[in-house]
Amino acid sequence: MKRSTFQMLAFVIIAFFTYNTVSQPFQGDISSVLSNDIAEVAKKKDALYVEIEEKAATYEVAPQDAKIDKIWKAQPGLNGLKVDLEASYKNMKKSGEFDEKKLVMKQIPPKIHLSDLPPSPIYRGHPEKTMVSFLINVAWGNEHIPGMLETLKNHGVKATFFLEGRWVKENPSMAKMIIDAGHEVGNHSYTHPNMKTLGSTAVREQLLKTNEVIEAISGSKVTWFAPPSGSYRDEVVNIAHDMKLGTIMWSVDTIDWQKPEPNVLINRVMGKIHPGAMVLMHPTPSTANSLETLITSIKDKGLELGTVSSLLSEERIVHHN
Repeated sequence: MKRSTFQMLAFVIIAFFTYNTVSQPFQGDISSVLSNDIAEVAKKKDALYVEIEEKAATYEVAPQDAKIDKIWKAQPGLNGLKVDLEASYKNMKKSGEFDEKKLVMKQIPPKIHLSDLPPSPIYRGHPEKTMVSFLINVAWGNEHIPGMLETLKNHGVKATFFLEGRWVKENPSMAKMIIDAGHEVGNHSYTHPNMKTLGSTAVREQLLKTNEVIEAISGSKVTWFAPPSGSYRDEVVNIAHDMKLGTIMWSVDTIDWQKPEPNVLINRVMGKIHPGAMVLMHPTPSTANSLETLITSIKDKGLELGTVSSLLSEERIVHHN
């Protein structure tokens, strides 16, 4: 009898400790899961959440893949947009009413990227991207650069300066001034030759030497190449691609080397400006005197201004009301 009582007591003690060490944490986990599930169910039954969910599709935009266009050659892709249900619900929960101004959108990347395409020159950004980029090719015109930099700074604009390697070698302080101002810099060859007729070894040398002098000052890798006078052949584009350089052309030309009057230059550019435009210019008196009006006129059309890298990125510009 005593032995039976002892066995029963031992069983009770073991069961007690087993319950405290195993069952309680497990019950805590179950409680946590159940609480989360209940909260989720309650939220999804909430009329506001349901309304956001039902209307979400009308605000969504499909992403667009990068592609080779028959006319414009390589064209970057563009992110799509999808409603972030959780964040949007949180934004509207306090008022309890649907408000499209409080919708939060997630950007959805395309499946095919610019980097997936075969080597090809790029003439413009995506035609639906509300951004424009200034391409400023520099091999001369030092006297106009400080004023242009000041104008760009005053309007919060970042441009891409394509620098000739020889010019950088001879004007390192001015090249550094451009870089320190936060602008993007690209490769414009070393001595401004006709790249279309240059041998492949010489093409590589032109690109390599220019990259070296720019990177020595900037500390960053060069990613874009603008052929002098826009002259190239397919092999040049392939060589640049092998060196991790994208070949950049333009869709709008200031023709500023002809030294037009500012009003002529402005009308020429604004008559052709478009979403995704890449505008070619140089440090000339015509451009220096036109730059401020160009910037304000482009912005008045609802277009932003950014570097080549910004323009060619897949990020979609979302304008909030």
